[in-house]
Amino acid sequence: MATFLYKMGRLAFRRRPFVALAWIVLLVLAGVGAASASTAASSSFSIPGTEAQKAFDLLDERFPGAAADGATARVVFKAPEGERMTDAGHREEVENVVDRLKSGAGADQIASVVDPYAAKAVSRDGTTAYTQVSYKVSGMELSEAAREALVEAGDEARDAGLTVEIGGDALQAVPETGAGEIVGVVVAAIVLVITFGSLVAAGLPLLTAIIGVGIGVSTITALANVLDLGPTTSTLAMMIGLAVGIDYALFIVSRYRAELAEGREPEDAAGRAVGTAGSAVVFAGLTVVIALVGLAVVNIPMLTKMGFAAAGTVVIAVLIALTLVPALLGFAGKKVFGRKDRKRQRGAAAEGKANMGTRWARFVLRRPVAVLVTAVVGLGVVAVPAASLEMGLPDDGSQPVSTTQRKAYDLLSDGFGPGFNGPLMLVVDVEGAERPQDAVGRVTDIVKGMDGVTATVPGPLNKAGDTSVITVVPKDRPSSEGTEELVRSIRGAGAGVKEETGAEVLVTGATAMNIDFSQKMNDALLPYLALVVGLAFLLLMLVFRSVLVPLKAALGFLLSVVAALGAVVAVFQWGWLADVMGVEQTGPVMSMMPIFMVGVVFGLAMDYEVFLVTRMREAYVHGERPGQAIVTGFQHGARVVTAAAVIMMAVFAGFIGSSESMVKMIGFGLAIAVFFDAFVVRMAIVPAVLALLGKKAWWLPRWLDKALPNVDVEGEQLRKALGDGAGDAAEGERELVRA
Repeated sequence: MATFLYKMGRLAFRRRPFVALAWIVLLVLAGVGAASASTAASSSFSIPGTEAQKAFDLLDERFPGAAADGATARVVFKAPEGERMTDAGHREEVENVVDRLKSGAGADQIASVVDPYAAKAVSRDGTTAYTQVSYKVSGMELSEAAREALVEAGDEARDAGLTVEIGGDALQAVPETGAGEIVGVVVAAIVLVITFGSLVAAGLPLLTAIIGVGIGVSTITALANVLDLGPTTSTLAMMIGLAVGIDYALFIVSRYRAELAEGREPEDAAGRAVGTAGSAVVFAGLTVVIALVGLAVVNIPMLTKMGFAAAGTVVIAVLIALTLVPALLGFAGKKVFGRKDRKRQRGAAAEGKANMGTRWARFVLRRPVAVLVTAVVGLGVVAVPAASLEMGLPDDGSQPVSTTQRKAYDLLSDGFGPGFNGPLMLVVDVEGAERPQDAVGRVTDIVKGMDGVTATVPGPLNKAGDTSVITVVPKDRPSSEGTEELVRSIRGAGAGVKEETGAEVLVTGATAMNIDFSQKMNDALLPYLALVVGLAFLLLMLVFRSVLVPLKAALGFLLSVVAALGAVVAVFQWGWLADVMGVEQTGPVMSMMPIFMVGVVFGLAMDYEVFLVTRMREAYVHGERPGQAIVTGFQHGARVVTAAAVIMMAVFAGFIGSSESMVKMIGFGLAIAVFFDAFVVRMAIVPAVLALLGKKAWWLPRWLDKALPNVDVEGEQLRKALGDGAGDAAEGERELVRA
């Protein structure tokens, strides 16, 4: 592989105008496609194989249009203290709001507006009422006129003294890139300048990463409607693509500078950089892609699409690192060095002082047990809150208390009960019942008598007379354990109900879907871990020609990801440092967070493992003792890996400022996980374990050594082809060029 990539790097270097032009053309084409694409709708949400999804599909089949995915809004009215919504003046104000919504701007997108007095949508104490607005399109497709009309509809009612708040997904907007993401890029730029001491060398990884992310995100935007991709997909692809894009280019540029410092000609240096560091980039990228594509094992289409989209952006980042980076190095030449470095190369003696990476490696070699125990115990302490992990999906109750959605949620809870915001839908299939209407009545009576039920409202049979829907209002809020227990109780009674009446009862609705989603994520976590870790273990065995090094890498990853989950629970569930992180509302951790973080962090963790340990393997193969190989690896790789980790943390941390709770949580989780993995696991645990193992770290059974193909990540075959001496090297280069 190293030989092939060496040729690719030299070719890109020589043909740099064509390579650069090709990538610019791709960027323009992707941009044009994104600009001409229609606005993306909310991606459809389904959970194949669950009862909630089965009920939803049956409802869609038997009640055409009832399961429509258009946006909804609840305009909630609260009367002043001592007054009631049934008072004539307040009733008139509410009716005016309903009329304005029906006839105002954006009315063509409205399917229906419910009259709260005709629908009896007034609380028992008369202080609260609401009207439900149903739209023909999703929240993402709503026109600005329709959205503004909804927001402004209650202005006159407010002037009359009523409290008016709006809930539902109609106010949902496409997440925008904020100042936080820009700050992350600025921090990355500063770190690159400090690392390289050259604006050219610092700007090159940023430029190539932005081009890669531009192509990836623009392509996702262009295909969003065709592939049913939600707006969060492009945000996450940008987050991951920007981080790995900077890192991969950083490693190629760093190796190019090292080759130039050894006296190579620029073209040869670019080839060698791509042949050696580029090999590590390929395998690091493969681990990230495996982790992201492996999300398909969960069998949730939304998560699968997010994984594939982000993986596509990573593939683009790898291709850019292998082609566009050496091409731009051709334009930069030796300007990748700062003035101080160029002066030193013109004749100043090399500094004899060991760098920080060398000093740290020697420290760990002297005290491996102390470093190992301290690091493991520290991560274990941080991981303790993970034992209290509670999972769920966000609703209006998890919105910041300052938002109108949250205020509407609280008004409905106060006026109609906590469970009103998350009613359950019981789809009753009476196709096999002898007396369908009696069967529906019997189901209603059974559910009404269960603990945790406030009200049951049976609906009429459909035209075919084989299906009915019963609305059940729980006593507890949607995300509570009480509501989850009620869902289990209703489902547990299903077998007895079918035996007694012949009717099949299926529980669905947003609350039931959330419960099933969380359960499915829990069930998929271990199989997903086994698949991803297993494939990556095999991949790392190819890279390092070792059994224990990949095993250590996988165990270290598990430590860092559990510690990161503990930190997420502490901040977003317990509320520690919530003010610092801008978390206005604590609550359950999003159901997809653990498995998504496992996938992404595993791929990124293997990046550092490959980049750092490949240097050690390279030194060991060339005859250095195991301990000295560790020092050599840190001497050449620690500074660059540290810079890469800081950059990745800055990019991820930039998303903590997002208004989207999912993006904020993922940004924090990934940033803290990178910190734990890069600075605790890879910088402390890895050298400590390798020091204790000695030569055993690089042990591989002979039969396995023969069976595994030699991918030559450390570039040993490339060095043999190029020759060890100067003359041999020149001849070797000519042979490779002719080949």
